[in-house]
Amino acid sequence: MTVLFTRKRFIAAMAATCLALASCGPKPAEKTETAPAAAPAKTSYKIGWTIYAGWMPWAYAQQSGIVKKWADKYGVEIELVQINDYVESLNQFSAGKLDGVTATNMDALTVPAAAGKDTTVLMIGDYSNGNDGVILKNGATLAQIKDRPVNLVELSVSHYLLARALETAGLKMADVKTVNTSDADIVAAYSAADTKALVTWNPQLSEVKKMPGATEVFDSSKIPGEILDGLMVSTDALKANPNLGKALTGIWYETMALTVAQTPEGKAAREAMAKLSGSDLAGFESQLKTTYLYADPKAALAATVSPDLVTANDRVRKFSFSMGLFGQGAKSVDDIGISFPNGKTLGDPANVKLRFDPTYVQQAVDGKL
Repeated sequence: MTVLFTRKRFIAAMAATCLALASCGPKPAEKTETAPAAAPAKTSYKIGWTIYAGWMPWAYAQQSGIVKKWADKYGVEIELVQINDYVESLNQFSAGKLDGVTATNMDALTVPAAAGKDTTVLMIGDYSNGNDGVILKNGATLAQIKDRPVNLVELSVSHYLLARALETAGLKMADVKTVNTSDADIVAAYSAADTKALVTWNPQLSEVKKMPGATEVFDSSKIPGEILDGLMVSTDALKANPNLGKALTGIWYETMALTVAQTPEGKAAREAMAKLSGSDLAGFESQLKTTYLYADPKAALAATVSPDLVTANDRVRKFSFSMGLFGQGAKSVDDIGISFPNGKTLGDPANVKLRFDPTYVQQAVDGKL
């Protein structure tokens, strides 16, 4: 495959006019006031996405008209916006420039949630099952990474994967030096003379693996269920207009059904997704093989209510805190709350900023969308 890509409307409320009502009797006229009308819920939304195999269905849904179909059904406008830099997409979401964003569980916790933005995981789309990997240049084993510089998107899931990989080799983060490199630049960075190792995700990972001297020495299939990918949405936006959640969930599962369908229509959809990602069908399908898709809402619901989700996110939050990703003011790993179904919470229940909410996936399972 070839890939050179670098993974509002508010309607103003009208204040009611106060009318003086004339009296028939000798008493002075009395005034009555009506309460100001409530502002109608926001109905126009922007959702950011970046290139990654598990997120390409969103791009296809926009192109194919699936987004418009479900948006029209629920009386909202939804625009899918491609952001070429993954970290920038998270920053835009945190700043309120986007109403939703494709992201991993760790990055949702350490960027918007850590910044104080109440964030809901609308649905778990997949987990990386080999889509993220550690590459050595002119090396054969993970142990040889010691004392090498490692190019990656610092403080992202690539950093987490590196830490987990080092654990398995009996090494520590202090045994390597990380070099912050944008996902937009990491393929080109491999060719630099001073690049000795890197960590990245698909489709960039597939490109790097083809390069001279590249050996993948660890990948995310070794830590199944820990790097989760999904759609993160502003909790406030969902509360103000639940139709946003319904429309997005309907879009996702209709597109997922096409993505995995072994039919001419499914193949055509995957070909379109491949093209949108700068790949071809063979390259895109090879990436899907290392992406564990929760294409069926029943499977996504089971993953969301599983105790394994709590365990995986407990590991992720502990790593994140140890790396200082909760911000300078954070004194404890429990400073940020993460809520799960069935009333389970990790961290401070009075400061929940990341929520795994099965409400809309449950509606998909029940056929109520």
